[in-house]
Amino acid sequence: GSWGNGSAMRVSPAGIVASTLDEALGLARISASVTHNHPAGIAGAQAVAAAIWMARHGASKGEIRDYIQWHFNYDLTRTIEEIRPDYRWDVSCQGSVPESIIAFLDGRDFEDTVRLAVSLGGDTDTMACIAGSIAACVYPISREITLRCEEILAPGLLATLRDFERATGPD
Repeated sequence: GSWGNGSAMRVSPAGIVASTLDEALGLARISASVTHNHPAGIAGAQAVAAAIWMARHGASKGEIRDYIQWHFNYDLTRTIEEIRPDYRWDVSCQGSVPESIIAFLDGRDFEDTVRLAVSLGGDTDTMACIAGSIAACVYPISREITLRCEEILAPGLLATLRDFERATGPD
């Protein structure tokens, strides 16, 4: 029955490996349902998987915004600057996924996107993960960030990452 944002935080592989948008939505439903089977938990995961799939397949930020607003009823018309003054900790998909997607929509590059998500406060690691997973499909990640992450990632996780990268191609 969870509606929390954990379903959206961990769903990025669904948007990456899917061949179609419908497949991304289906994989997101399966991924979310294990621990977040409330409709809002599933919707949050599906919105993020859809944004990732669309970004990987060349959709513009405007197209992503329109699709997510229409299909998930998330208000993506706000900006980070408008949200920041009143934003409070919120682990619900309804209260953090739209804000995370807005960080991507407002972001100028990968690092800027992640910084915007973190700047809201609240559940910053999850929101940065959501925003960053979308941004990584559009913007290159700097070599400096990549090297630093590789330095601190546990060897087993780094090996899993390498296996995933080989399986999903150069993206």
